[in-house]
Order: sequence, then structure tokens, then C-alpha cells
Amino acid sequence: MGPETENRKPVAVFMAFGTKGDVYPLSAIAAAFASDQKQYRVVLVTHSAHQNLSSHLEERHVTFLGINSPPVLSVRDNYGCSGSQELAFSQQKMIATREHRQECYSAVEGIFGHGPTMEGDFILINFFALEGWSLAELFHIRCVVAAPYVVPYSAPSLFESHFRREHPLLYKYLQEADSNQVSWKDVAHWMWPLFTENWGSWRSDDLYLSPCPFTDPVTELPTWHDRPPSPLLLYGFSKDIVECPDYWPSNVHVCGFWFLPTEWQFSCKKCQEISELSYPGDLRTKDEVCSAHVKLQCFLINPASTPPVFIGLSSIGSMGFLRNPQTFLQVIQTVLEITNFRFILFTASYEPLDEAVEVIATDSSHFDKRKYLEEGICLFDNRLFCFPNMVPYQWLFPRCAAAIHHGGSGSTAAALHAGIPQVCRIANPCFISLL
Repeated sequence: MGPETENRKPVAVFMAFGTKGDVYPLSAIAAAFASDQKQYRVVLVTHSAHQNLSSHLEERHVTFLGINSPPVLSVRDNYGCSGSQELAFSQQKMIATREHRQECYSAVEGIFGHGPTMEGDFILINFFALEGWSLAELFHIRCVVAAPYVVPYSAPSLFESHFRREHPLLYKYLQEADSNQVSWKDVAHWMWPLFTENWGSWRSDDLYLSPCPFTDPVTELPTWHDRPPSPLLLYGFSKDIVECPDYWPSNVHVCGFWFLPTEWQFSCKKCQEISELSYPGDLRTKDEVCSAHVKLQCFLINPASTPPVFIGLSSIGSMGFLRNPQTFLQVIQTVLEITNFRFILFTASYEPLDEAVEVIATDSSHFDKRKYLEEGICLFDNRLFCFPNMVPYQWLFPRCAAAIHHGGSGSTAAALHAGIPQVCRIANPCFISLL
């Protein structure tokens, strides 16, 4: 260990990209790790769009490092486009990817590029932060993978035969590996994108690494002399819910569901303060929400009615899958007319949906936009409550009859924990088998 490393702490970089459901669980792990392992300097690298995490992380001595790329490039903007517009979107995506990777490189270089690394240094990534794998290789530090759901992509059907034909020695290297070493199981399970041209050109042209991991950058032959261990992969779900087959890599560990700190899940600062004053884990205190959210609480506990059915969109809107919000609200209205149900709709602050709510509310009564954005509003004879903010699902779901959601890991876990029926409106393939 050189003098440069003697004067610094080991560094743990948590790199997570994607929507809230992809990023927040790893942010919570970073915060817990920093609280438990005070000898570490802990950094979260994620989209600047998740800047609201920074205050929570700062309290737990985690540095927030923002990357300018958006969490998603919306397909809505490309829906129904002509060929030239599709080409423009493809070019936009290529430019955004190039800039995103350059920012990731600059961020990691700023952390590890000024001296020797330490044995305890590591980068923990999610499945949407594969940049971290190559950057860890570049700076000679360990890479760990963590995700709250099963790997969300699978290799093309011809990937293995193509790989075996193009890289026969590397295929042999991976197939002959011992059970505790990186092997074909790791590649087939989650690492296969790292062996595609999409990543290979970046590795070779920008990072000056070999195009394929586990090969020599000069000869491009497998590193027979160096067989790294199977990468640690942590899954944030329960073995009782998702089967863990024998063909998974040896270093996959299923840890149980990862729930966020309660105060992180309130968009209202006053509600956050109330939750922090409550006994840890107790979501049923007398002052459960602040006075601004009395409408929400009254709608949930109305003694004259059955509990409402929750509808949550999460990132569906921002990803472009809700193309006609007004029609969506009309569908809910039709269901209300032919059933006795009540619904509570979380709009996730998706602007087109909030605008559709405003149109309907303005037609039926005086509409105060500021009050709606703070408190929510009842529509359709007070049987639909539209709420543009966020409260913890662990607090909300026990007060609901059922949950209709997008199939994300956090929503699925919270509904299971509350013991209520759940239905996926747009299903996440990782969890569709559960519901």
C-alpha cells in the first residue's frame, strides 16, 4: 500500500441507473452500508433527475454524484413516427448513450483516477449500469451487482452459437471454469450484453480495454492465467416468491425484499418529519400524515364505504405507455358506473395525466390547481381520488382492498407484505408470474 492510499478511506461506489424502482433500492442499500461501515467513503452515481435523494443520503454521509442523462428516453415521443423521425430518434439515443458513458467515466476517474486503489474499494452496479463493470476493470477494483428483481433481459436465442463460433477459445475458457470462477453461467444469466458490439467498441475505443472481458487487450486471447471469481450478484426478493434454479451462477444470493426508509417515500416534507418522529417501523401512529393530506386519509378510512382499490402508474407515463390519459380516466369512470368500487389513483406527477384530471375537475366544479398538487382531488361523485404525490405503499396498501400496478418490484413487495390481491396493468416480466 502506497502513501497515497494510507491517507484515504476505502471507497464504495454505488452506480444505479433507471427509474425510481431501479435506483431507490440501491440508494437505500448505500445509505445502510454507510451507516454500518463507517470506515468507507460511500458515493452514489445516478441520474441527476433523482436529485431529491441527495438530502436523505447526505444525512447518512453518502455523496450524491449526478449524471445528466434522463432515466428513460420516452417511446412516446417516437410513437407513430416516420422512418426519418425514427432515424433521428436512434441518432439521439446514440448521442445520449455516448455522453452518458463519458460522464460515467469522468465520475469514476474522479474517484479512483488519482492514485493506487485499495483492496476494499468496489463498485456496486444495477443491471442498467453495466458501464460500471468495464470501469471497475479499468481501475482494477471489484465489481458487485445488485438488483431488486430478476435480470430484466435475456440473451438472443442464437447468442451462444454465435459466441462459440466467434470466440471458440473464450467459450472454452468459460465452459471449463470451476463452479466458484466466472463461467458461462454468469454470461448466460446476465453478462452477455458485455460481449456485444454495443459495449465492445466503447471498451476498446474509449477505455483501451480488450473488446471482450476476460481476454488480453493485445492478443485478445483468454486470460488463462487469471480466472476471476464468479461476480457476486445480490437479488432483492424472497426465495418464497421467486424460484432460484440450479442453473443460476454459484455466486447469486437472494436476500429478501429491500424496503426503503419510510421517510424517503413521502413527497411531502411535513409528512416526512412526522414519520421520522414516529416509532421506527410504526406506520399507524395517530398523526399518520400532515394536515394537508386530510382528504387522502378521509377517503381511505371512510366508514360508510369499502376500502378503495389502488391504481398506480409509477414510471409507465414517463416511459410513454400511457398515450391517452383522458381515455384512461374515462375507462375508470365506466368501471365506477357499473360496480360499487372506489379507486385511489396515484398519477406519479405525470403531467399529461394531471392535465387530464384538471380538465375533468374543471368541467364538474371549481378547480384549484395548487390545492390539487398539494392535496389531491375527488372525481366522479367522490369515488375516485387522484393523488399526484407519494406516500409509502407500506402505509397505504393495508388500507386498500387491492392494488393495480405496473408490476415493479417495490409495488409487488408492498402488496405481498400487505396481503392484498394485486393485478398488473402493464406487467414487468420479472414479476408477472407472481401475480
